[in-house]
Amino acid sequence: MTNDFDTMTLGDYLAQGGKLTSPENVPPRYRGELLRLMSSFVDSQLAASAGFAAAINWAPGLKARIAASRITLEKADHAERVLELMEGFGTEATLYERAHDWSAREPRDSTLEAKRHGGDMRLSVFHYPLEGWTDAVVMNVLMGLATQHALGELTRCSYQPLAEVLRGLLPRERRHMELGLEGLEWIGATDEAKASVAYWMPRVAETFGPARSDRFDRLKTMGLRHTDNETLRRAWRAEAEQTLSALGLN
Repeated sequence: MTNDFDTMTLGDYLAQGGKLTSPENVPPRYRGELLRLMSSFVDSQLAASAGFAAAINWAPGLKARIAASRITLEKADHAERVLELMEGFGTEATLYERAHDWSAREPRDSTLEAKRHGGDMRLSVFHYPLEGWTDAVVMNVLMGLATQHALGELTRCSYQPLAEVLRGLLPRERRHMELGLEGLEWIGATDEAKASVAYWMPRVAETFGPARSDRFDRLKTMGLRHTDNETLRRAWRAEAEQTLSALGLN
């Protein structure tokens, strides 16, 4: 590709299955949307890692402690891998990592919806605090299921380096959810677990964004998104309800 959009628009090129492969090939508007997507992923992973770190000490046994430690470590590693791509666009990784308090949370009863809060780009669900082991496990399962759908969507994005990195991370993210599911099976259908499900379901649902979105239409034109927010949310909700039903938690 010559990056000559005078003869072929970006939308036309991507509609024909085109891929962009390096920062040098990326025009300004595409660059801005791409960096926003990557920043949201990196910030969410760093916030998830920082928030879940506390769960290590809440774990009821050695196996659970190892699982919590693995999730904490690997989410930080996932952030680093995408941050390395952002460095190609001029992002200074060292300064970026220290720019925010990734463990900061809003009050538990806050109503944040899907809007951005604070100075970073984390998903709104990572602004809510965890309360104990059961709460951390429930959140991990529900958000882990959501990640399978949201991240799976981005593995098809038109920026090939990002798609390749995310395809490599998706199995690890699935394993994080499976570790949470093992923990939830051990916890069982307790009142505490049911209350936690009721708390996190609507907050995780918000991470998919509004049902109607001009931004989605823009990203679809650029090949950065393909499936609309509501379709992804419905697929997640169906899978979550099936998973919870098997455990007596829906």
